[in-house]
Amino acid sequence: MSTSDRSKSLTYRDAGVDIDAGDKLVENIKPFAGKTLRPEVLAGIGGFGALCRIPAKYREPVLVSGTDGVGTKLKLAFELDRHDTIGIDLVAMSVNDILVQGAEPLFFLDYFACGRLDVATATRVVKGIAAGCERAGCALIGGETAEMPGMYPAGEYDLAGFAVGVVEKSRIIDGSTIAAGDAVLGLASSGAHSNGYSLIRRIIAENKVDLSAQIENKPLGDLILAPTRIYVKSVLQLIEKLPVKGLAHITGGGLIDNVPRILPEHLTARLARDNWPLLPLFKWLEQQGNIAETEMLRVFNCGVGMVVIVAEQHAQQASELLRAAGETVWRIGAVYARTPGEDQTTVA
Repeated sequence: MSTSDRSKSLTYRDAGVDIDAGDKLVENIKPFAGKTLRPEVLAGIGGFGALCRIPAKYREPVLVSGTDGVGTKLKLAFELDRHDTIGIDLVAMSVNDILVQGAEPLFFLDYFACGRLDVATATRVVKGIAAGCERAGCALIGGETAEMPGMYPAGEYDLAGFAVGVVEKSRIIDGSTIAAGDAVLGLASSGAHSNGYSLIRRIIAENKVDLSAQIENKPLGDLILAPTRIYVKSVLQLIEKLPVKGLAHITGGGLIDNVPRILPEHLTARLARDNWPLLPLFKWLEQQGNIAETEMLRVFNCGVGMVVIVAEQHAQQASELLRAAGETVWRIGAVYARTPGEDQTTVA
């Protein structure tokens, strides 16, 4: 090695990390994050930690936290170069999870990791995250951008999200009051949300599907990347007006595995498959993948993104309130005493 080679001054940028790009991203996202701020937030984007008070209306507040990612839905976003709504998915997966315990989401943080930071793409992603936070009524108060050369293929990134909410201790929804005879309501999903995408991608690859292909006059790519519906505002309104006994976010495991998570052991939910329509995307997946109905119900939400359990006497009013808040609602089943050996959720 020559003397001149040894004397060359290396920079972080030479190693593949652009500090200036990271600073530029922070400046780009401040306006979007600013739109999500709540009165309780004490410090905005840019500090070492984010500060948020608990709203004064809570007498015995309990914090509820959740974390999730978007999974391999990201692969399709890369393929189609669509990065504007994937951030909504990220927020939805966490805020819908903490909602089922009755929690009001307070704030959200994101983790964006890539091999080389593309400021324009990252800005689109975080703009979507901010849009998701607005839909959920929570503040985007911080996050982390990690540029790690060699860790990710060019043009790809990974996402993780973290939501913190609060619920009055006496109003935690845990399913303990659910009883035989209660009504099971289903709230419509916007599509596959963020689950089952490894199977979706396998079907696309094996059938050599063109993502611009039309499914009932809509491009398949649009249906597949439709952002996850956020149920926070409509369900919180319902909780304020009626006693809600149980909530289930229908994610990985579908209706078959998620509804039992809120049911006492001695009860079962019997759902009637004909009580809600199967979205065109799910019909297409079932046909193209030759997927059995039982597998569909365990992998996908099959059109029901959130389940609400209320007393039979409140079912009609709950449905009306949810519809008034913008939800599509179906009476999909009821709760029964569980017989020995019976599954906790059946769809027939």
